[in-house]
Amino acid sequence: MSTVNGGISFWYAQDGTPAPREPLPGDTSADVCIVGGGYTGLWTAYYLKKAVPFLNITVLEAKFCGYGASGRNGGWLYNGIAGRDRYARAHGHEAAVRLQQAMNATVGEVVDVCEQEKIDADIHRGGVLEVALSPAQLARLKEFHAAEIAFGETDRELYGARETAGRVRVTGAVGSSWTPHGARLHPVKLVKGLAAAVEALGVTIHESTPVTEIKPKHAVTPYGTVRAPYVLRCTEGFTASLTGQRRTWLPMNSSMIATEPLTDAQWESIGWEGRETLGDMAHAYMYAQRTADGRIALGGRGVPYRFGSKTDNDGRTQPQTIEALRDILVRFFPQLAGVRVDHAWSGVLGVPRDWCATVTLDRSTGLGWAGGYVGSGVATANLAARTLRDLIQQDSGQSGPTDLTTLPWVNHKVRKWEPEPLRWLGVQTMYAAFRGADRREATGHAATTDRVAVLANRLSGR
Repeated sequence: MSTVNGGISFWYAQDGTPAPREPLPGDTSADVCIVGGGYTGLWTAYYLKKAVPFLNITVLEAKFCGYGASGRNGGWLYNGIAGRDRYARAHGHEAAVRLQQAMNATVGEVVDVCEQEKIDADIHRGGVLEVALSPAQLARLKEFHAAEIAFGETDRELYGARETAGRVRVTGAVGSSWTPHGARLHPVKLVKGLAAAVEALGVTIHESTPVTEIKPKHAVTPYGTVRAPYVLRCTEGFTASLTGQRRTWLPMNSSMIATEPLTDAQWESIGWEGRETLGDMAHAYMYAQRTADGRIALGGRGVPYRFGSKTDNDGRTQPQTIEALRDILVRFFPQLAGVRVDHAWSGVLGVPRDWCATVTLDRSTGLGWAGGYVGSGVATANLAARTLRDLIQQDSGQSGPTDLTTLPWVNHKVRKWEPEPLRWLGVQTMYAAFRGADRREATGHAATTDRVAVLANRLSGR
């Protein structure tokens, strides 16, 4: 049996694509129009409708709900957020601590809502284990661990080689850091359940309805225009396809593979009984989970960016990327050298020029947006949605400022990416530098980060 490449993602191959919803039938109006039917858009619709049941909310989705990153990601529901250190420098340490605490609580919020709405998304709260496989990675791991504790995560644990093997037997792992603020889930089961919950509340979802332009009080599509006092852009990695947004967020590619189900003997040799989500401290890092049906789903960057901010059509990824991800799998678990890779796919995530996730509502125009999650969107989208809810309620006079509206990522301004070919050259150079640094660190003995990676991080604004 050969590897299935594309078909949106393994998650859809396993759970099936949804029955199509009707496109927009023509010009209409709403109180809130949400562009994008992924996690951010659906969570925003959910929280707004729960808070103000009489609101007329319309969600417009170009393909179908979860077609983008929400249906293709690694299933990491965890407390990471892009840009925290920059927010600490700009707004002070305590402001960034509040942001981190909000992210910590978001993991439980998603789990709780899934229980309340009876969304079975294969959630298992095993935390997040990030491993080090070289002296340089171990040094970064210890710095990372100390930084997380400094931002209030006092329940995080640092392990040596033996304790790491007691959780997951990653070959060559010399240490790890574990946080309880994480869970594994099935991305498509979450997005399907969330879309159903939103519709049950009375929100209108139109699929196969691409929005070509967003302007104050208008979302323009080939089928008609939705007019609304609030128009929210929740398009993440697909933002570049909108008029005037080509350089707003860079659509970064991330690719994944899913193995065949492992045998009981293979799982016994690996461990992983806690079903933690698993990552490493490489510069071009990997991420993985043990799925509910006993596979390993593992991802990494692959070919990081398509010229001109283009996105894929069906999730296909390059053969060399599949091989590179398989190499990581076998490097971590050599006993799986003969295991079949059943599925491979890719998707895009939104990367701002300063690598900071943001939530914004422009009170003068009614335009809002959230995104730039840089790969941490499964949980961050939920926090962003609750923040958009509070910002709209504040703007409409239904409430005052809240703990969420005063977080430092609210209304953060990001400069645009460079025009082509500069951004293509920049991204290719950055990831070539990261991969080269990873190779040198893996074969070297220095307990310091490779100087080329340090320079690449600085130049990229990462």
